[in-house]
Amino acid sequence: MSEQNTPEILDLTEVLRVRREKLAALMEAGQNPFEITVFDQQNHTQEVVDGFEQFENQNVILAGRLMQKRIMGKASFANLMDKTGSIQLYVRRDELGEELYTAFKQMDIGDIIGVTGTVFRTHAGEVTVKASQILLLSKSLQVLPEKYHGLKDTDLRYRQRYVDLIVNPEVKQSFVIRSKAIAAIRAYLDQRDFLEVETPILNTIAGGTTARPFTTHHNTLDIDMYLRIAPELYLKRLIVGGLEKVYEMGRMFRNEGMSVKHNPEFTMMEVYQAYTDYKGMMELTEGMLSTVARQTIGSAKLTYQGTEIDLTPPWQRKTMLDAVEEYSGVDFKTLDQQGAIDAAKAKHLEVKKSASWGDVLTLFFDEYVEPNLIQPTFIYDYPVELSPLAKRKASDPAMTERFEIFITGREYGNAYSELNDPIDQKGRFLAQVAKRETGDDEAMMMDEDYVTALEYGMPPTGGLGIGIDRFVMLLTDAATIRDVLLFPTMKPLK
Repeated sequence: MSEQNTPEILDLTEVLRVRREKLAALMEAGQNPFEITVFDQQNHTQEVVDGFEQFENQNVILAGRLMQKRIMGKASFANLMDKTGSIQLYVRRDELGEELYTAFKQMDIGDIIGVTGTVFRTHAGEVTVKASQILLLSKSLQVLPEKYHGLKDTDLRYRQRYVDLIVNPEVKQSFVIRSKAIAAIRAYLDQRDFLEVETPILNTIAGGTTARPFTTHHNTLDIDMYLRIAPELYLKRLIVGGLEKVYEMGRMFRNEGMSVKHNPEFTMMEVYQAYTDYKGMMELTEGMLSTVARQTIGSAKLTYQGTEIDLTPPWQRKTMLDAVEEYSGVDFKTLDQQGAIDAAKAKHLEVKKSASWGDVLTLFFDEYVEPNLIQPTFIYDYPVELSPLAKRKASDPAMTERFEIFITGREYGNAYSELNDPIDQKGRFLAQVAKRETGDDEAMMMDEDYVTALEYGMPPTGGLGIGIDRFVMLLTDAATIRDVLLFPTMKPLK
């Protein structure tokens, strides 16, 4: 064997060194496990366990990770884990032969193996596979934490999700639910004739919401570009073009703080439907999310962090003004800008002198209302200065036809009757530009092409955006967004 094919024995702990020595011995004997390309896996563990009556005394071919091994002389027990679950193996020297049995005893916890054998039930009642052949498919050179009983360090779990998935099976289930939920959302919209589309992730204008973008540079064009913060303005261009019902689900990027609810990149779904309004979006939202819950976890009723939540329609509906008055005792309908600021000072809330009436109303909402919105609730009719893309209420031009979705005291989505007046839209963009010029780096930029699109005419339209990660947190009872992201953003280790 040439020197270059001999694995280097690194200066590691004794256990890791021994594993590399085992690999070196295998390769010296011409048994390099990393050269194996195909294994004819025909069965999965849970299938065999659940269908014991069908598989009893039948031959099965399994593949997975060796998770336990108990050597007892001429016969041993082991445990094989695959994507569906795990099953016990019974390994006898007389069945395998001396050479293969010795090779099995040299295998380590974490090795990937292929097993052929017959199914039986032990005297203790455990479904087991009596191995007639065991093949090492890939050598594990690392040691699973805590002898495969669990990875508890949350920081390490997020950094090494591959280990987390191996040793914490419940984590795998959370991501199965996530995948099913996304598929169910798509199916719900597809069945209602919505068209799934794709819009640019690299943008020359950071538009569609108020947020701080990530900036990059296009070398060939020699221009700065932004990772998208929302697909909204592109999707509404498609409504202008006549597509009528569109949606997109994908990654968004916002260069903002990190918390149990926020990750710099996250998954958002946005939906736009011509000839409806925000009330139509309310019906779509509660119907879709309750249906998805039933299809993924079996019920529209669930428990989140010890609190029972019922997603069954209809959900509560409250105006922002009424909700603030209910929980704070302050009636903003009777206050002007200065009166709102004075009310905030009386409640010992910090507010700038330049704050608008709508800014103070939102401050009251965040402080007094949001934490109390536990059951699914639509809060609707928001101040116009805080909703630059939403249509004004005909009965009160200071407010817009907008709602947000609140469950468990946090926001899950946002929706409008979309502003389709190009003159009003340009004025609101200019107001946002003025905010940017005063140092607000989350304010919107001017998008002249979007205004031009509106000038061609956009029909009355309802739009909706839902944070997929937060919804999956709800379905899986996850306390932090990192528990529903396979690879959350982490600060690099030094």
